[in-house]
Amino acid sequence: MLQRQLQSERLTLRPFVLDDAINVQRLAGDHSIADTTLNIPHPYEDGMAEQWISTHKMKFESGENVHYAITLQSTEELIGAIGFVVINRRFDQAELGYWIGRPYWNKGYCTEAGHTLLNYGFDDLMLNRIHAFHFRRNPASGRVMQKLGMIKEGLLRQHVKKWDVYEDIVTYGMLRQDGINFKE
Repeated sequence: MLQRQLQSERLTLRPFVLDDAINVQRLAGDHSIADTTLNIPHPYEDGMAEQWISTHKMKFESGENVHYAITLQSTEELIGAIGFVVINRRFDQAELGYWIGRPYWNKGYCTEAGHTLLNYGFDDLMLNRIHAFHFRRNPASGRVMQKLGMIKEGLLRQHVKKWDVYEDIVTYGMLRQDGINFKE
């Protein structure tokens, strides 16, 4: 099974290729990206992006997860990543994860990519529930979730640890029956 491209008004979501590694390292290697995400390391060392990208095809084919490169349609420039970082087929649910490179913040790209991926999750993958979380100290990510129509479900105090600091996380979720309620 091949992972297909997804299109939105300004963006193309496509599978990552190894040639993306240098831009992944440059964008995700920004301290501000790593600081507000659970699994992105800092420093982002040589070879890490290639290793991460090399796992995508197998994990997509096994149904474990799906990662997309977010690119601008106009230039094909890589600006970030979005995907279902964990897919649980037993319960038809997935966890949404994303990051956008700092030069592309505050342009609505993450919300646009998120809307596209939610449609893919509910329509193509036949998911019943999609959830996401953000560090409480990163309310901008929560605003993306709200704009996607996700519902705030709770706060988990000191639920994860990033760089030896316990972090509170805010959880959001959406059910198929909720329908996509995209807000500008």
